[in-house]
Amino acid sequence: MAVGQIVTQVLDLVAEHKLEITVAFVAIYVLSQIRTYFKLAHVPGPWFAGWSDVPHNWSIWNERAYQYYYDISKRYGKIARIGPNSVLSSAPEVWVHVNTKPGYRRSDWYFKAARVEYRRDNIFSQADTEKHDATRKIIAPGYSGRENLELEGSVDSRVVAFLDLIRRSYISVDGGPVKKMDLAKKIQFFTMDVISLVAFGTTFGMLDRDSDINNFVKSSEDGMLIGNMFMSLNLAWLVQAPVIGKFLGPSVKDKTGFGAMMRETFRYIDERVENAETDTRKDMLASFYRHGLRGDELRSEVLEQMVAGSDTTAGALRGIMLHILATPRVQKKLQEEIDAVHSKRTWGDGIVPHAVVKKMPYMQAVIREGLRVWPPVLNLLPKDVPAGGDTIVVDGKKVFLPGGTCIGISSLIMHHDKELYGDDADVFRPERWLLETDQDKLAMMTRVNDLTFGHGKWQCLGKPVAQMEINKMLFEWFRNFDWAVAKPSKPWRMTNAFGLFMINDFYVRVMERETCDTFGEKV
Repeated sequence: MAVGQIVTQVLDLVAEHKLEITVAFVAIYVLSQIRTYFKLAHVPGPWFAGWSDVPHNWSIWNERAYQYYYDISKRYGKIARIGPNSVLSSAPEVWVHVNTKPGYRRSDWYFKAARVEYRRDNIFSQADTEKHDATRKIIAPGYSGRENLELEGSVDSRVVAFLDLIRRSYISVDGGPVKKMDLAKKIQFFTMDVISLVAFGTTFGMLDRDSDINNFVKSSEDGMLIGNMFMSLNLAWLVQAPVIGKFLGPSVKDKTGFGAMMRETFRYIDERVENAETDTRKDMLASFYRHGLRGDELRSEVLEQMVAGSDTTAGALRGIMLHILATPRVQKKLQEEIDAVHSKRTWGDGIVPHAVVKKMPYMQAVIREGLRVWPPVLNLLPKDVPAGGDTIVVDGKKVFLPGGTCIGISSLIMHHDKELYGDDADVFRPERWLLETDQDKLAMMTRVNDLTFGHGKWQCLGKPVAQMEINKMLFEWFRNFDWAVAKPSKPWRMTNAFGLFMINDFYVRVMERETCDTFGEKV
């Protein structure tokens, strides 16, 4: 029998029994949905979460997913259902368990959507655990500073550039016209300049020019928002689809924007690789190359630094600064500690060493409290439960999660836990880190706070660089200047995509401190 005749007979059969076939398909779908619902029926949550992802996706679309997670956790507890196959937990011990127990893997729906290149993974988007671990082992020494001997000097040079920019263009005088500075934008310039210098030995020069070179920052934010929209519509796969995906994402052929940044980054990398045998620099790129990264894989990992390494640190600095400026007594106490340390100046001239700032009790309390009240990363960072399922313990109760269940972290409420941090957990109060007398409780507070940078094999590799940037910049900002928010009624404009805050219009007034001359000398 010819193929055409078979097709005709099949179509006739379908037409003759279309009602039965339709009913059968509907029944299969309904039974499948019921089965999915009851797999996690024992996990509390809104009734609709067992049937549809639409409410969760709507929160992503509205760029308020972090608040949705907070509200769900506040109402339903430390383990809650947010979708037919998705749960979230605000219990720190659960998140430690998920990030250390073998078998858990990154969830494709989120991490594939976080790719920055067409059909190419990096250390952040890689969902294959074995490949992730192998890459992490190669690149970790470059992030740690053990092989990046120029790390602190690179950060120092950009701190100096930031101070110079303020003095050059944005110093206000008491009672005179205010020269408003968009601190949010300048911080992004700072983090982009640092990470480019640390990564491949050449800075973009944004602070020097006081400009978003080729719209790198703006295009990065636009790309995040577009990617967030695609993810909320379950269409992130389109950007990675054969053929069509190439035209939906950035390209090195673009004249401006993120594609131009990719091209510039790849150009710097290729130039360094061509001279690898004679290049004596000790930066991240040199470390990656020395440990065997080559070609597209090398380019992808360096590019990932540009995106993740600048956005998250910028978010942390913005959040810490807003809370300091909104609390004058904290700014005063911080400057007193800074002045006391600087008066001794055990390091001589130049930017304060990171080792010195790390020993400053109030400074460290301010940083911890800023990261706690305003965590820079508030996405789910979802993981898939191993095949066969797993039993987690929440508040002493065992909860079984079937294999393949997606579990994410509810970060904001975890860091605002009143049982751990007190009734004022939602308030910025650095003293809580210094006045707590229960050492076991303080140790627990610290462990939870450290989860800001992740945990286990998925902990943020850029943590040492970020901490150095934050510590040094805060010290030098408040040693040299007095600060105030220019628009207290609306301090900034904020959106959120992929759990990262994109902040603009954070206008501040900056005045030279009377106790310092332009070189930081006492007068």
